[in-house]
Amino acid sequence: MLKPLTDPALAPVAHGFFTRTGGCSTGIYASLNCGRSASDLPAHIEKNRALVAAHLSCKPGALTSVQQVHSCNVVTLDGPVSQPPPKADAMVTNCPGVALGILTADCAPVLFCDPQAKVIGAAHAGWKGALGAIPEATIAAMQRLGGARENISAVIGPCISQRAYEVGPDFFEAFLVENPDYSRFFINAPAGKMLFDLPMFLLAALRKAGIKTASWTGQCTYSAPETFYSYRRSTHENAPDYGRQISAICL
Repeated sequence: MLKPLTDPALAPVAHGFFTRTGGCSTGIYASLNCGRSASDLPAHIEKNRALVAAHLSCKPGALTSVQQVHSCNVVTLDGPVSQPPPKADAMVTNCPGVALGILTADCAPVLFCDPQAKVIGAAHAGWKGALGAIPEATIAAMQRLGGARENISAVIGPCISQRAYEVGPDFFEAFLVENPDYSRFFINAPAGKMLFDLPMFLLAALRKAGIKTASWTGQCTYSAPETFYSYRRSTHENAPDYGRQISAICL
């Protein structure tokens, strides 16, 4: 049984922030691993992706992902992408039946919808994408398809929360160089470290962009091992690999 999180702000468009529950993968990938870059069995990954597509009432081949590279590149789709997928970290479309799928394991998935213009978007936002304004780039791409800021809603899905996101001084300085005001998204931690608030940083960017609504589902991927995959948690546990959950939206 798949157990995706949904948000009324994205209704009536089909969408879901899928957890790791309800798939066929086993071991460290149990169970709904949808990331093709993991060393999971390819047959399991494809079956899991087909389960997600069916939940969204679209064909398995319509669930589209890009090769995420921590960039601010956005691709506009008029159908499912061919293989190999383009290198990008966000997608937009006004094509019915195409599901935009973002893979994460601590980074933030962001789903966007303008139900009036029938335009959707999905973005992968790690710290590099957040600092490089991937939310704004996605909104601008939606506008080029006829979307309007005042009608766009965005929801940030499960991601690593501030209490689990310890960073060093170089990370902190990279944000201060961009804007000294960004210090408000950091708090002190032991041994000269800082804790970074990725979801609040993204929320601030989305609200500054002037869209209709922006929110976060509130779940921390690091702190819920039975529910979410986490790159950082896997690293701390010396695990050989980790799965990726998918967040998807479809007109």
